[in-house]
Amino acid sequence: MPRRNGSNSADQSEPRIDWAELDPAMEALREKFHEFDKRYAQVRGGDRRRDELEAQQANLQASPPSPELKKELEALEAELSQVELSLESELFSWDGLREVFWQAVRFGGLGIVLGWFLKTWAG
Repeated sequence: MPRRNGSNSADQSEPRIDWAELDPAMEALREKFHEFDKRYAQVRGGDRRRDELEAQQANLQASPPSPELKKELEALEAELSQVELSLESELFSWDGLREVFWQAVRFGGLGIVLGWFLKTWAG
């Protein structure tokens, strides 16, 4: 148990928190969370819209065919394609894959260099 009798030895052994470094990190974390929250809301909204469009599409396909229904069905299919593309682009963006890509390049390159070195060394 640390002593509280005024000695500095206990204070020097405890790690000190540098608040000047922690504050910007917390702000960056808040910003990332806010971006994630916006993306999550967008994906949820797109998912709901896709369900609505699919339900409308099923209703129109069950109706007897007419030129107006065909045009409306084509418009719904185009909008559904657009919503699905938007959802895919939000979930699989380059920003999310950038770090993984560069790690694969870095460690793959390191593996190749190491393999050449071992092959040369082994004869």
